[in-house]
Amino acid sequence: MAVTTEEQRKLFDERGYLVVRGLLEPAEIARFGAAVDRGVAARTAHETRPLAERSLYEQSFHQVINLWEDFPEVRELSFHPRLAQVAAELLHQPRLRLWHDQALYKEPGGRGTDAHHDQPYWPLQEANTITAWIAFEGADRENGCMGYVPGSHLFNVKKFSNIFTSTGFDLEHGEEARGIPPEYVPVSSGDVVFHHGLTIHVAGANHSARTRRVHTIIYFADGTTRKTHEKFKHPCVDRPGIALGGVVASEVTPIAWPRAPGDLPPAPPLPEPRLRGWPGWEPQ
Repeated sequence: MAVTTEEQRKLFDERGYLVVRGLLEPAEIARFGAAVDRGVAARTAHETRPLAERSLYEQSFHQVINLWEDFPEVRELSFHPRLAQVAAELLHQPRLRLWHDQALYKEPGGRGTDAHHDQPYWPLQEANTITAWIAFEGADRENGCMGYVPGSHLFNVKKFSNIFTSTGFDLEHGEEARGIPPEYVPVSSGDVVFHHGLTIHVAGANHSARTRRVHTIIYFADGTTRKTHEKFKHPCVDRPGIALGGVVASEVTPIAWPRAPGDLPPAPPLPEPRLRGWPGWEPQ
């Protein structure tokens, strides 16, 4: 039985993002939020620099990637069958794999997240990609909710907005967003926002006194192939040794849908510590 309605799927097709209200139960939010908190605390324990001493990118959030691999309770969230089924229905794909998960914890005073779209960061030839965005305590304009440029996944924007080293697309004067302002989407605890890998998006600064606690899950269609550009490196394909042009399928990117409740993939061998946090694997 489908989780989404025909109207919801049509909205996603047209606008490139969709909010699904109350997709996660309060008990799930409490349990999974605590699990991600533990993972973020463990992975960022070495970070003692104040915000002002970090790079602009690092001032936007703590980015903690692939928590599913070494935190089993987070694995339950990142392979939650209800989330994966919604993603599959919105992409109109029968089978999805996990690209990676990541916590994005925007601290009080954290700067906004620069405008970009996700697909160019990944060496995936086909653009059948989607992200589930989960704010454990909700998110609004005060603490940094997301804004999406509606329909931008259909604009065929090929330009790479490297927010690791620059300030992203100019949504007001640049041509990428076609002058269409982002639609900011406040969400409550339990809501999940899904956006296409080509949808241009942005997030505001955190003006509140609490960390904006977000976990995201990135899915891609099974059968997707690796781009043939030899300089495009990424751990999700380089760790398992996926050949240029090869099908991206390994224990690093397991099947996320369909999976039965409780059927969790085993964790792959952990990479060396210096690679476990990234970033730094952007296109070369």
